[in-house]
Formats: sequence, structure tokens, C-alpha cells
Amino acid sequence: MKISFIGTFPPRECGIGTFTKNLFDSVVGAVSTGGSNQGIVVAMDDNGQHYDYPKEVKLTIRQEEQADYLEAAKFINFSGADICVLEHEFGIFGGQNGIYILPLLYRLKIPLIVTLHTVLKTPSYNERAVMVEICKIAQSIVVMTRTAVEMLVAEYNVPEEKIIEIAHGVPDIQFDQLLAKKEFKLSSKHVLLTFGFIGRNKGIETVLRALPAVVEKYPELVYIVLGKTHPNVIRHSGEEYRVFLLGLVKKLGIEKHVIFLNDFIDQSELFKYLSAADIYITPYTNEAQITSGTLSYAIGAGSAVISTPYWHAAELLADGRGRLFGFNDVDALTDIFLDLLDHPEVMRELRKNAHDYGREITWPKIGEKYVQLAQKIVAEQPDVEIKKETILDPLIMPPFLLDHVQRLTDDTGIIQHAKYGIPNLKEGYCLDDNARALLMVLMTYKRNKHPLALKLSPTYLSYINYMQNPDGAFRNFLSFNRNFLDEVGSEDSFGRAIWSLGYLLGNAPNDAYYQTGRDIFFDALPNFAKLRSIRSIANTIVGICHYLKGNPADEGMIEILRQLTGRLITDYELNRTEKWHWFEPLLTYDNAFLPLALLHAAEFLNSEKVNRIGMESMKFLSGITLKNGYLSIIGNEKWYLKDGENSMFAQQPLDALAMVLMFHQAFRLTKDQAYITQLNICFMWFLGENDLRISLYDFETKGCCDGLESYGVNRNQGAESTLAYLISHLSVLEAFEEVSKMESELV
Repeated sequence: MKISFIGTFPPRECGIGTFTKNLFDSVVGAVSTGGSNQGIVVAMDDNGQHYDYPKEVKLTIRQEEQADYLEAAKFINFSGADICVLEHEFGIFGGQNGIYILPLLYRLKIPLIVTLHTVLKTPSYNERAVMVEICKIAQSIVVMTRTAVEMLVAEYNVPEEKIIEIAHGVPDIQFDQLLAKKEFKLSSKHVLLTFGFIGRNKGIETVLRALPAVVEKYPELVYIVLGKTHPNVIRHSGEEYRVFLLGLVKKLGIEKHVIFLNDFIDQSELFKYLSAADIYITPYTNEAQITSGTLSYAIGAGSAVISTPYWHAAELLADGRGRLFGFNDVDALTDIFLDLLDHPEVMRELRKNAHDYGREITWPKIGEKYVQLAQKIVAEQPDVEIKKETILDPLIMPPFLLDHVQRLTDDTGIIQHAKYGIPNLKEGYCLDDNARALLMVLMTYKRNKHPLALKLSPTYLSYINYMQNPDGAFRNFLSFNRNFLDEVGSEDSFGRAIWSLGYLLGNAPNDAYYQTGRDIFFDALPNFAKLRSIRSIANTIVGICHYLKGNPADEGMIEILRQLTGRLITDYELNRTEKWHWFEPLLTYDNAFLPLALLHAAEFLNSEKVNRIGMESMKFLSGITLKNGYLSIIGNEKWYLKDGENSMFAQQPLDALAMVLMFHQAFRLTKDQAYITQLNICFMWFLGENDLRISLYDFETKGCCDGLESYGVNRNQGAESTLAYLISHLSVLEAFEEVSKMESELV
């Protein structure tokens, strides 16, 4: 069996790197397979650093270079590996809370085992989202404590049968205590030891404050603090914590009893120190540590261990394998030190219990457990990958809720932006969003007579009316104190206003709204011919088509529709080449609205040419954005120039909405259910079927995040993104009903 490992790796100085190296060696040398397993390593580099890796490292990933993650997925898939093992810790992967690892994992074509080195009890929104997605992708999740199992089930809704508990391995190394003490010239000393990366959460000051009372009775005692300051601490705070500790040693007058060894040593040397120590201490300052490699090593070396009751220690030191004291409890620690030094037979019993347990978790035995797990997973995998059908099912969608829209709306209109889920009043209002909001509540009321939707409708309609100039054009931006911020808005905002007004005229909930909307719509009519932006023209075309559904005999409006459609056709024919079936020499934003407009116009113009170009341009856009089986939107960082490359970020919800609407209209024209499948794929972009494999819909606020950025998800939840999600959601529900009706008629 060939196994691919992803994690940090020596010579990078990192506890997870040491873990990965030990696991690699123990798996490749597993007794059960006669050492016939093969392994390759994909190593994580950090912050521009590169290392002289050993031969087993076949590829490296630069932490903040997302392209490297995608390249790694390709490499692993073609490496011949049967299974992949990921060592997960948030801090070693790039992007927001390590989100860059998700596209890699999603693209793997082999089974995945994930070892979780951290499980957070109270994760942030992003931390939880990343962890949930990792656990969905993995065939099996390895944790090292029962507490971690319980937390994954309770906090992350991971099925317990998917989780396996395998202890942290320890090197199979033993040294005689007397000889180790002699080598370090500590034969006459009582030796206390703490090792590992140094940082504020390690609580070393608690040990230092406990020492004066202990050394008064045992003046030959020495406390060794072995380890470098953590690299992340160095980057952010330098050596301030070490300097603080040195100052505290001097203040307490225990300089002769404390030794700081600022070094990262190999395992053999480490186990000599552990063997030489009489007592090992992990005085961490809070419970939230689910795994401690240093604690496991101390048990493996047969040390007498004292620790605060963080999660891993509480389990590992049970059954007489160690002693616990409260967080920051100097007096309790002093008492335990004195008790153990006063009663060496008790200390010997702790050492024996630790040693006996340590024999059960040596790396060869832990490696065997990983091999057995990997063999089981590989054996259970189907020989042929079954492609998952994308099924349109409203029952698996989040409930349709207007909570965030209501939160963003006041008596003027809908607030344009938000800070996370909170309205950002500083940014005021815009016509674009109030037009989309009107469209959304009208769709909602049409569907289920939602009273809140009806209540909100006049607010958005009155905003559109307020922003209309005497010549029929519109202003766009309004400050929170209702001051106009522009004289004339963008053509895009004009087109979106006409889109929503046209929908109102085709689907008015009552006559008052219809008459108001009709006045605004026809006051704007003289500006239709002045439009230059093709997206504004496209939005206006869609608005006209909605109007015509309620007024199909309006020949004058049909002629205006024909003229505007002709302008889109002209741009298409000017830019189309054999391999570029598009209206412009680049793909930018709201792209699907252009084919969508033609597919709407085709309903009324009875033109084969309009229909053909609409379908052709839709197929071209789909070939670019859906080629990987999910929606990958053209990012607005660099767009997509003809003969260039697709820009992956920043992806906007408006584009997903336009894709949903485009496929919905294609289905209405053709009755081809393949378009329903594509519609659903595009909608699932909001719920995590995207390049970063994470949901933009916020199940807590009921809003939608503003987009996918290079660093992760933009967690702000403004009106544009939330309305894009809600209109898409309503379109999915409409499509489901249309499919159901069509199928029932065929029966």
C-alpha cells in the first residue's frame, strides 16, 4: 500500500512535523505488512521559508500560495498513492483559518484520513465551517482523546462511527536514569523538566513561583526549561515572554535552580533529558488543549508527570499515571512537589505506571493502527467512482427566512452594507439593492403570500420612486441621513430598477403598487434608448419581458425590446470568434445576465437567431464556469481576458444568482431537465459547492457572506449578497414546482 502524507516535516521545527515524521517511519516499517508499505510526503512550508527536506518529501506547499494546494492535489492523484493522511492544525495551512486546504482535499480522488491535532470547543464561525467541511470529506477522522470524540459529535455534528481514537505515539527509546543524570552532570540533583515551544499559554511562571518553598527544603533541586520560543510568538512578540521569565527568576532569587535551554533537540537527546528528570511538568494555563505531544513523550519515557487538567492531561494522567493541579495554582503545585520529593516511593509508582502505559503507545504500535485503518478504508472503497447526481430537493435546503433582510431594512430602504451580520449605517442606501429587494419580496409574496414580504414592498418601491429624477433617470446612492450622494446613478442601477419594476407590473400584489410602479416605469422609458452598458441593456430587457407577460399586446414595448435585443446581438457578432462565443473581449461581472436577457427576449420576439445566440453564449459561459462539476465564478480581481486565464478571486454572489436565473429561463424555454441540474449546481455555490468548499450562507444570521476572496470568505453580509442568495433560493423553489408539475402532467 502506498500512502501520501500532508503535514509539516523536519527539518522544519514543528511538533506536528515531528509527529508526521514518526508516523511516516512507523507506517512504512509496519510489521503487519513486512515493511512493504510505501510513503510520500507533501510538506508545508511557512512564511516564505524553505527547508532542505529528506528524500521522502516529494512536493512542498507554500502556506499562502493557493495554487500550490491545487498542484498538490494533482500530484497526489497521479502519484499512485492508495490513500492520503492529513495532519491538521489550523495554523499550518493558508488562508482564513487554514481554508486553503479545502480545495486540495475536495480534489483528491483517493480516500482521506485526517488526524486532528486541535479540536476547538468554542470555534469561531470560520473555524467551525472549515472543520465541518474537512470532516465531511474525510473517510475517517483520527483523534487522540475521548474528549475530542465527544466534542466532534456535539459541536461539529460528526457521526461518531466516522471517528477513531488512536493515542499520540511515542518513540521507542529508553535510557537509564542514573546514566542520563551522570551524562548531564546532574547526579546529585533533583531534576524538574518542562520542554516544548515556549509561549504565554505554557504557564511556566506558575512553576517558577512554586519553586522558592521547594528549594528551601531541597536546595539541590534544578528546574530545566528546554525549548525555543514558538516561531509564531517570535514573529508577533519576539522574546518578551522569555525575558519576563528570566526577570521573574531573578526576582524570586532562584537563579541557581533554573536553567533555560533555548534549543530544539532531536528525539534521542530529548529522551535522555526525560530519563534524567525526576518530575516532568506541563503547567498550561487553560483546558483547551486536546493533544500534547510533549505530555505523551513524558509518559512514554516513564516520567513522574505533574500537569494542569487540560483535556489531554486529564485523560492521559488518569489511573495513577500522573498528578493534576489547578490552573495557575501555585500553592497546589508546591504541595505536590514536596509530597513527591518527600515520598520517593510514590514517585516511583507514578513512573512505573507511566512506563507501563508508554509501552502500549510506542510508534511501531501506533503505526500498525494507522495501517489497519488505511487497509480497511481502501478495501471498502468501490472500484469505480460513482458520480454523485445533483438532485433538486427543497427539503435539504435551509429554510427560506427574511431575518437578515428585516435587520437591514429601516423606513427608508435596505441598508447597502453590513459589518458581518450588523447593518453598517455609515454606508447608507443604494438603488441597486432596493430594486433587488423589491424583486425578492414580490417573488416571496407571489409564492406564499408572506405578510412580511408585503409589508416591506412599499418601503423598497418608495425608495425607487424617491430616487427618480424629473427626466426619468435615477440617482443611486443616498446617505443614512437621506442626502443624495450623486446626481445620476450608474446605468447598471438603472437597469436593475427597470428589472424589478417590470416584475412588479407582471406580478403586482395589488392595484396601488401596480399604478405606482407603472408611473415610475413609464417615466423612465425615454431613457431606454440612451443606454450604452450592455448589462444595463440586459437588465432592462428582462424587466420589459416581465412587463410583457402581463401586457403581451403592447406592440410599442415589443418594438423597444427588439431594438435593445438587437444591440446585444450586434455586440455579440462583433466579438464572437471560433473559440470565443461572447459579447465582449473579456468576461467580467454578472456575465450570465447577458444570455439570460436573450433567453427572455426569445419568448416574445419569435427569433431563431436570438434563441441560438442565447443558447450558444450560455453554453460558452457554462463551459468555463462549470467545467469542474461545480460553479467557479469569474473573479473580479483580474477578470477573464480572451486568451488569458480565469481569475479565481474575488467571486461575487451576484454572478451565482445570474447563473441560477439563466438556467431557470433555459429550462422554461426548452423543458430540458438538464438545465435544472445545472441550476442546482449553481445554487449550491452559496452552500459550499465552490472553489473554497465553504458555505457563504450564514446559518446563524440567515444572511449571505459578500464573496470568496483569496484569503477565504468575506464575512460581511450586505444587502447585495443576501438578496442574491434569497432570489436564487426562490428560483430553485419555483423550478422544483415547475418540474413537479411537468412530471405530473406526463403521468
